[in-house]
Amino acid sequence: MAKKTAPKPKPQLVHIPSFSADNPRLSKAQKEFNRLTKRIAQLEKDVQEFREAATRLRQRVQNEYRPLQAEHNGVRADLVRLFDQALGTYKLTKTERNKILDLLLNACADLLDRGHADLQPIFDKYAPPPASEEEEADADRQTSEAMKQLFTLRYGIEFDPAVDVSTKEKFRAYVDQKMAEQHAADAEEEARDAQRRANRKKSPKQQAAEAKKQAEEKNITKSVRALYLDLVKVLHPDREPDEAEKARKTGLLQQVTAAYEANELLTLLRLQLELQRIDQSHLENLAEDQLRYYNQLLREQVRDLDDALYGEQVDLSRFTGQPYYALASPAALEYDFQRQTAQLQAKIKQLAAEVLAFEHDPAALKAWLKVYKIPKGPGLVMVQI
Repeated sequence: MAKKTAPKPKPQLVHIPSFSADNPRLSKAQKEFNRLTKRIAQLEKDVQEFREAATRLRQRVQNEYRPLQAEHNGVRADLVRLFDQALGTYKLTKTERNKILDLLLNACADLLDRGHADLQPIFDKYAPPPASEEEEADADRQTSEAMKQLFTLRYGIEFDPAVDVSTKEKFRAYVDQKMAEQHAADAEEEARDAQRRANRKKSPKQQAAEAKKQAEEKNITKSVRALYLDLVKVLHPDREPDEAEKARKTGLLQQVTAAYEANELLTLLRLQLELQRIDQSHLENLAEDQLRYYNQLLREQVRDLDDALYGEQVDLSRFTGQPYYALASPAALEYDFQRQTAQLQAKIKQLAAEVLAFEHDPAALKAWLKVYKIPKGPGLVMVQI
């Protein structure tokens, strides 16, 4: 029997008690402190749970979904072979042949890169004849003109009529050069603006606000450093004779240093409570100025955790191809995986049945083709089979 892993201890709750004999009512700063510490604790939990769920999802995609995709591509490959058979032996109208060719050459061409290189002779058989040099040159010119218009509208790049951008490489090199020139000009203008702002004489009110901001930043740094130094003093392992306790203190000191470098005030306060360097009454009696500094740091920690959660969601979005907002929680990850898996299983079952029917009954293929319409115009999504 596998050993059960002990549950991780919950982080020390850091909050200012709502009621006490000395403090029957919380101030605005105290309420803000409690709200922020609660929000950070929830975000830490959310980030950790999302990371664990995302790891499980990636494993399930590799172990469960990728084999289904391979099975689906195998059935699609069977359909390509059947299309080849139908084009050679079935009595088809011109419209039916065109539809099969469209499906074969467009909707199924990706199979060559998905482990079915054996289908190459079939695709070669029905591939349209190569374009002439004149047709290719004309197509390149049209593409170049379209790209010029796009980059002019989107990035404001003006193309010199004499410049040669007839190939992808030449076009990219010209665009890179113009973008670099544009960035250099923007940076130079920004530097001039910054210099003008620096040279502009500040009003007494602006000077006072700037001085206040600098003083607050200095006090915030002092506040965090004071917590850090207190913890370093009690946790320093050099004078610890007991090896087990020395190892424990070394691990805690690493946590303290990481939290200090990341400006994670709440982590430092938790460790102080855990090591009994402070107690809840200490938090209750913090001066309003000290609370204001703490709250500012806590707000920054909330923003960092919000960014971390968003980053995890975006990273997983790149992996799955789904929009990040559709994968906002572990429950959403599970729901989306189950939905997509069920859809793919149903698609495999339906396509396998259709291939079997088409192979033995040309009328079934003709009825299926009657419903299919060849996409026309740019921007239309190719049919998925």
